[in-house]
Amino acid sequence: MTGNEFRFFLSCDINLPVTFRVERLEGNLPPAKSSDPETDSAPEERRAELFVECALYIDGAPFGLPTRTRLESAGPSYCWSELITLSTKYRDLTAHSQLALTVWDVSRGKEEELIGGATILLFNRKKQLKTGKQKLRLWLGKEADGSFPTTTPGKVPRHERGELERLEKLVNKYERGQILHVDWLDRITFKAMEQIRERESSKNGNSKLYLIVDFSGFEHRVVFQESGANFLLPSPIASTNEIVNVWDPEMGKINPSEHKQLKLARSLTRGIIDRDLKPSSNERKSIQRILKYPPTRSLSGDERQLLWKFRFSLMSEKRALTKFLRCVEWSDIQEAKQALELMHKWETIDVCDALELLSPVFESEEVRAYAVSVLERADDEELQCYLLQLVQALRFERSDKSRLSHFLVQRALHNIELASFLRWYVAVELHDPAYAKRFYCTYEILEENMMKLTAGVNGDQDGFKLWHGLVRQTELTAQLCSIMRDVRNVRGNTQKKIEKLRQLLSGLLSELTYFEEAIPSPLAPGVLIVGIVPAESSIFKSALHPLRLTFRTENGESCKIIFKKGDDIRQDQLVVQMVWLMDRLLKLENLDLHLTPYKVLATGQDEGMLEFIPSRSLAQILSEHRSITSYLQKFHPDEHGPFGITATCLETFIKSCAGYSVITYILGIGDRHLDNLLLRDDGRLFHVDFGFILGKDPKPFPPPMKLCKEMVEAMGGAESQYYTRFKSYCCEAYNILRKSSNLILNLFHLMAGSNIPDIASDPEKGILKLQEKFRLDLDDEACIHFFQDLINESVSALFPQMVETIHRWAQYWR
Repeated sequence: MTGNEFRFFLSCDINLPVTFRVERLEGNLPPAKSSDPETDSAPEERRAELFVECALYIDGAPFGLPTRTRLESAGPSYCWSELITLSTKYRDLTAHSQLALTVWDVSRGKEEELIGGATILLFNRKKQLKTGKQKLRLWLGKEADGSFPTTTPGKVPRHERGELERLEKLVNKYERGQILHVDWLDRITFKAMEQIRERESSKNGNSKLYLIVDFSGFEHRVVFQESGANFLLPSPIASTNEIVNVWDPEMGKINPSEHKQLKLARSLTRGIIDRDLKPSSNERKSIQRILKYPPTRSLSGDERQLLWKFRFSLMSEKRALTKFLRCVEWSDIQEAKQALELMHKWETIDVCDALELLSPVFESEEVRAYAVSVLERADDEELQCYLLQLVQALRFERSDKSRLSHFLVQRALHNIELASFLRWYVAVELHDPAYAKRFYCTYEILEENMMKLTAGVNGDQDGFKLWHGLVRQTELTAQLCSIMRDVRNVRGNTQKKIEKLRQLLSGLLSELTYFEEAIPSPLAPGVLIVGIVPAESSIFKSALHPLRLTFRTENGESCKIIFKKGDDIRQDQLVVQMVWLMDRLLKLENLDLHLTPYKVLATGQDEGMLEFIPSRSLAQILSEHRSITSYLQKFHPDEHGPFGITATCLETFIKSCAGYSVITYILGIGDRHLDNLLLRDDGRLFHVDFGFILGKDPKPFPPPMKLCKEMVEAMGGAESQYYTRFKSYCCEAYNILRKSSNLILNLFHLMAGSNIPDIASDPEKGILKLQEKFRLDLDDEACIHFFQDLINESVSALFPQMVETIHRWAQYWR
C-alpha cells in the first residue's frame, strides 16, 4: 500500500457482532458508606465485589439487553479482562451509537451500590470506528447515560487533559502498529511513562476512577456507512471553513472506461499494425528511461501501454524483456499467449534478469520455466553465488515439484559443494510450517537422485556414499549441540568449561577425534575432515559459549571453525554471501580490495558454523598497542616505509577499509563498534556480527559511513595522501557495485519470504532502503561527488566539531 492510499472497510459490510474487552479499573474506590448512619466512625476498609454493566444505545435509545461481566473482588486493581460480545452487528450501528458502561458493587448484600458510569461513542468525529484501548473517566455516583448528547462522557475534557493523556493516546497508536517499534527506545519511553504516571498519581491523589476498555481492531480502518447507501454523506458544513472528509467506496477499483480503452488499444487485431511500428525520438527516450528503472519500481499505466505498443521493435533489446512481461495482462488468455510467444523469440536475457523473473511478481509457470532455462547457462561458481536465494525462490513456485526444484537438484548431482549447500539450505527451511512440505519435497528429490548415482570411471564415489557423507554432517552438528549443553552446565569460569570440552572429546566422545569415515566439511564440502583435535579446541568467553574447534583434514592439514548454538545466524549468512558476491564483482573489474568473506553456514534456526579467521578486534589492539599503526609495525616493520610499516601492508589495510566502508553503507549494516571490527596480521580489516542490516541500528543517530577515528589515523589522518587514496578506492568500488544494482536488488527481492528478521519485518521497505543507497538517479561523476561528501561528513563527525548532529555521530563510536 502506498503512502497516498487509504484502504478501509464500510461498517454496513461487516456482518460480525460488536465485540470489545472490559480490561480493568484504575484508581482508588471512594470509601464505603457506613452501614449505620448515626455512628461517626472512620470509613471501613473497602473490599468491594464489582461488575460492569454494558449497554448499547443507538441514537439515544437502548438497543438490545444489557450485558454484565463476572464479579471481580481482587482489589485494589480490579481486572476483568473479559471479552463481551453483543447481539448487535456492526452493520446495524449508526454514526451516533454509544456504549454505556456502569460499575456496580454488590459487596453490601442484596442492595447494589453504584460506583460510577461513563459513555463512549463507537465512531469518532471522522466517522471511523474506534479501535484499541480506550481510557474512560467514570462519573462517580452517576449511572452511564445513553442519551445523545450524553451527560456522562467518558472522554476527558480537552482543557483537563495532561501529559499522561497525551502519552496514553500515543501508546494506543503504538499498540495498533501505527508507530514504529524500536526496542531500545521503547524500553526507555515506557520507563519514563511509569515515572510520569506515578508523579501524576501522587499529585492528584488518585481521586478519579478510570475504566479501561479494549475495542476490537480490523485489518483496515472501518468507516461508517448506512446500509444501501452509495456514498457517505458528509456532516453538515458549519459557517466556518471546515475540512470535511468524504470516503469514496470505489477507491482502488478499475475505471471501466479506462479498462475498455486499454482492451481496444491492445486488441489482437492491432498486432499486424504494431509489428511495423517504430518509436519516435521522444518515445525512444521514454523507453530508455523505463529500461533503466530498478526491478523494484512498478510501471504506470502509460508506461505499460508504451512498452506494449512497441513490443515488436524491442525484441532485440534483451533488457526490455522483464519490463515487457510486467506489462502483460496475464488474466487475458489471448494476450498472455502472445506474450509467451514473443518471450521465446526475444533476445536471450542475462542471468541477473532471469533472477527477477523468479520473484513473486511473476506467477506464470512458463515465465518461471524460461528463467530457469537461462540459469542453466551459469557455471557452478556463479550458481553458488545465488543458491541461497534460488532455494528461497521455491516459495514462489506454483507446485512442489517445480522446474526450478529439479534444476537445482540436477546441478547439485555433479558438484559436491552445490549438493551439500543445497541440502543444508533446504533442511533449515523445514522448520517453516507454511512451506515445510515444499522444501521436504526438494530434499527427497535430492536424496532419491543422489542415491541413484553410480561410481564413475574416474574414481568418483557412488551416490550412496556421497549422501551418507552429507547425512553425517547433520549427525556431527547434533553431537556438537550435545557438547555445548554439557559445557554450559559446568559451573565456573571459561577455563573450567574449556577443560570440560577437552575432557569430553578425549573421553566419552572420543569417536569425534577420529571419524570412522571422512566427512565433507559443512563449510567447505570439497575438504574432507577426519576428526577434532581436542588440545587445540577451545571456548569463546561470551554468553553463548561458542566452540572453537580444530579439525584435521584428510591431507594432513587443519581447519578451524566456530560452532554457535542459541543464535540465529541466517542473517550473517546472507550478509557474508553478499560480501563474497561483491568481492567477486569487484575482482571482475580488476579491483581487489582484500576483503575477507569468511564462510558461514546456518545448520538450524538457532545454530550454525563460521570459519575461524585468526585476527584480533580493534578494541583489543587499541588496549594493548594504543594504535593500529603500532600493531602493524610489530608484524610488518619497515624503517623506510610509510609510518614504519611496509607499503604493501598499509595498502592492504587501506583497500580493505575502503571495501568494507562501501559494503556496510550499501547493506545498511548497523551496531558497529570496536569489538566487531577485526584486523588480520597482514593488514586486512573485516567486519563480523551482522545482527542489524538495511538501516536498522540499536544506537541512535548512526553515521552514514561506518568509519572509526582510529582507522583514519592509521592512514595518516584526513589530510594525508593515503586517506585520499582510500577515498578514491571507495568511489571506484561504489560505482562498480552500482552497475550491478539490479542483481543485488533481485537477490534481496527473492529473500522477501525468508524468516531473516530484518527482512521479514518489512520486506518492501527494506528493499527500497537498499535501492536508495545506490543513488540510481545520479551518473558516475555525480556519484563520486556524492560519496566523497558522504565520507567527509562521516569523518568530520569523528573529530571535534561544534555541531549537534556531528556530536551525535561521534557518540555512536563510544
